[in-house]
Amino acid sequence: MRTMSGKSQPIVYVDTSGVREGRLEELKVAMNDLAEFVEASEPRLLAYQVYFSEDGARMTVLHINPDSASLEFHMKVAGPKFAPIGEFINMLAIDVYGHPDAALVEQLRQKAVLLGSGVVRVHELHAGFARLLAG
Repeated sequence: MRTMSGKSQPIVYVDTSGVREGRLEELKVAMNDLAEFVEASEPRLLAYQVYFSEDGARMTVLHINPDSASLEFHMKVAGPKFAPIGEFINMLAIDVYGHPDAALVEQLRQKAVLLGSGVVRVHELHAGFARLLAG
């Protein structure tokens, strides 16, 4: 999405998964490896963070992309690493905040089905601002 000034808007991606019983420690190792790979391979990504609930039953992955192209690149580069993580989780939902294109939304749906339930929700910006990107 572009603002009136012509600048791209960030895309915030949040996925939530249930952690399969007895698989938390293996999942933590896999996610550490994935986070290191993403950091090394995707210099445009502004943030990539993995959170676990206090009881270890739920994982949330958040990333902030400067634009839709950055999230598309993430799906291309990191996508092959998603399937092995499926044995540790049941993905419950992917929430995308911003304006991804239709092809990207379909890729996210395929990821959600691969790893769990297949629920993808897109939330369009109504009002506000971001100070994440230098002008």
